[in-house]
Amino acid sequence: MSSPQYPYPPQPPAGYGPPPEGSGLMKALGIGAVGASLALNGFLIFQVNDLKKASADSLHTQSVLQNEIDTIRESSTAMTAAQKRHMDELKEDLDSKARQLNQAANQAKKEAISYADEKAGKLEQENQQTKQAVAQTNSQLSDVKQKADQANAKVADVGNDVAGVKTELAGTKSDLDKTKSDLKKVAGDLGVTNGFVATSAKDIEELRRRGEVTIVEFSLKKQKNMQKVGDIQLLLEKSDPKKNRFNVIVMADDKRVEKKDRTVNEPLQFYVAKALYQIVVLNVGKDQISGYLQTPKYGSR
Repeated sequence: MSSPQYPYPPQPPAGYGPPPEGSGLMKALGIGAVGASLALNGFLIFQVNDLKKASADSLHTQSVLQNEIDTIRESSTAMTAAQKRHMDELKEDLDSKARQLNQAANQAKKEAISYADEKAGKLEQENQQTKQAVAQTNSQLSDVKQKADQANAKVADVGNDVAGVKTELAGTKSDLDKTKSDLKKVAGDLGVTNGFVATSAKDIEELRRRGEVTIVEFSLKKQKNMQKVGDIQLLLEKSDPKKNRFNVIVMADDKRVEKKDRTVNEPLQFYVAKALYQIVVLNVGKDQISGYLQTPKYGSR
């Protein structure tokens, strides 16, 4: 703030000096000068008081302003400290997050490298297995080719034997036709004609080959106890070799059936659960007989 400007007391004009002593004029001028000086001093005192008052007001204003400045400075300092703390916290948090991210990235990198190494190892193992399989397949193909060549070489030899095989088949067919002609259909003792009746071991084989019935051969001796034949039981009571006749008891489904005074090659028939069974005796000896039991292949049992 600039200092106030105050006027100075008027100066006497140049060329005028004090009046000579004893002069009335000089006295009047002296008195006037003293009065002017007193008036000037009073004015100066009044101006000084105003200046002191203005200065006091200015100091008060400066004090108020200084207090406000100090308050603003303190607030600014507190705000700056809070902001600095916040910035420090943010920086620390960012550093922590960065460390966590780096750790996660390193872990992910390790896992990726481990996974890649594992897959590479498995792929290498599979490649080795594939190579071994290819080598084995090539070896097998070579063996197959060699065997095929050997087989082709034998084809000619087999072709040479075909004619002989055909001749043997023709002979076998002729024998089969003869066997078929020997098989006959004979009515049994119940009056039922139940397929062909075999009268020899060869005929029995032909019946088996056809697969139409089940054949169970037996040799029965005269004894006290029943003898199991297939799913039935037989007991020889009497045999007459000279007349080729015999008596036999059949036990089937808890039923006892007697077949008396029967002869060889005669079908002895009986029912087992609605299925027709038959016995054919081919040979009659002393206290013994032999033959076969014939049962349906697909009976109702």
